[in-house]
Amino acid sequence: MNRLLAFIVAAGLVFGAGCNKSTDSSSSAGSPGGKKLSIALMPKSKGNAYFISCKAGADEAAKELGVELLFDGPTDPDPAKQNEIVDNWIALGVDAIAVACENKEGISTALRKARQKGIKVLTYDSDATPDAREFFVNQATPEGIGYTLMDEAARLTGEEGDFAVITASLTAANMNEWRKYIEARLAEKYPKMKLVTVRPCDDLKDKAQSETTALLSAYPNVKLVMAICSPAVPGAAEAVKQAGKAGTVKVIGLGLPSENRRYVKDGVTQSVILWKTVDLGYLTVQATTALAKGELKPGATEFKAGRLGAMEIKGDNILLGKPFIFNKENIDQFDF
Repeated sequence: MNRLLAFIVAAGLVFGAGCNKSTDSSSSAGSPGGKKLSIALMPKSKGNAYFISCKAGADEAAKELGVELLFDGPTDPDPAKQNEIVDNWIALGVDAIAVACENKEGISTALRKARQKGIKVLTYDSDATPDAREFFVNQATPEGIGYTLMDEAARLTGEEGDFAVITASLTAANMNEWRKYIEARLAEKYPKMKLVTVRPCDDLKDKAQSETTALLSAYPNVKLVMAICSPAVPGAAEAVKQAGKAGTVKVIGLGLPSENRRYVKDGVTQSVILWKTVDLGYLTVQATTALAKGELKPGATEFKAGRLGAMEIKGDNILLGKPFIFNKENIDQFDF
């Protein structure tokens, strides 16, 4: 997550549990049968502010392209519920599906079934197995995310001491990839640092707070907590604050600046790292629509995505860009 400006506008509304339509556009992207294309978009969980901001960009792209956007997902991270929703979309006969996968292996069977029915499948944020989709919209490379998190942790701790990780779940494919590179960077560059525990919070702020409180007690020498899902960052910060360890125990993580601003300003959280979540939703709908229309095909090395311009494709990964580090010195420059 380098110093490339990656701003997030955490906006948009999550619709109800059913599949809901986005605002219509005056122009229409037709499917081969002449009807408006139906694009189905699934988050890991609808209540997560991260995916609310993704949906804001998805709505923007759907309106711009004149496609029907169906948005549905579990209330809380639930692989079985994701499969159920995919099956429902298959029955509805949508043109294309884009999913942020909670469990890589678990959802792939349902996505393969969708492909067998002629539905185009794309993943975003967190991938399925490659044979279950045609492209993955990658917010940043796992290596870039993992290395940036580890390098920032090392900078803040003077490259020594114990640290802990709070993740969403132990099965989240994207976070497991990030952890792989966090640990690889740790082994490669920081021999005086030690990862003492990894705790899941189920994408819930309150559980992240309780898990952080528990680990601070169990591991009194922890110098830094690294939260790698957005609800976990303010949750970990609140635990550190209530323990009276602000500044002594550093807090960093992947999250929305709007949710962490007060902790950053108060010196509880030192760094918030993220990418353009609104643009992630926008790019996902742009790519899924192009895939459904036959304009995006395997082997492409570049993709024109509306206001984002030309996006690089490496293999079957459409790359959004590089992340950005928000801290006390720059966070007031941004209003999102």
